[in-house]
Amino acid sequence: MRPFLRLAQGVIDLLEWSGKLIAAGTLSVLFVALLTNVILRYGAGKGIPWAYEIHAILLPWLVAGGIVIATARSRNIAITLLPELAGDRVRRAFMLFVEAAIIVISISVLWSSQPILRASTFQTLSTLGVKAIWGYSSMVYSFGAMAIIAALDIVLLLGGKSVMDDDPAHASLS
Repeated sequence: MRPFLRLAQGVIDLLEWSGKLIAAGTLSVLFVALLTNVILRYGAGKGIPWAYEIHAILLPWLVAGGIVIATARSRNIAITLLPELAGDRVRRAFMLFVEAAIIVISISVLWSSQPILRASTFQTLSTLGVKAIWGYSSMVYSFGAMAIIAALDIVLLLGGKSVMDDDPAHASLS
């Protein structure tokens, strides 16, 4: 691979790693908080009040981490029949179109979500005292990462590399 293509793949790998770190961290904190809360509720008759709100911040981040991992691995929900039936040139052109569409959609979502993000800076979770923007900012991470990965996939496609997940083990239907 040429150095620039290696760099593009490295950035995609770094984003995938960040998604894994976020997903593992949020899942761990959610599990420990909920398990502790259950034990305290049944053992002492009273739980941790913030354990009821923590999911409002961490669950969106868990989903965002999973989205970034799936995007980096080209394993989003997709119907790949058309590109699989097409020749290499048509497949490459089709994948360029799909990646460009992902960029447009991701940027559109980020742009249209600005009012929600601004409004969430004024919302505070009552028990935690944390601003709701901390949960909503996961949307910026996930859609921003999707746009970056799609742009880098275009670079890889133009450099001659396939970005489709060709592993038959990942297909749901044979």
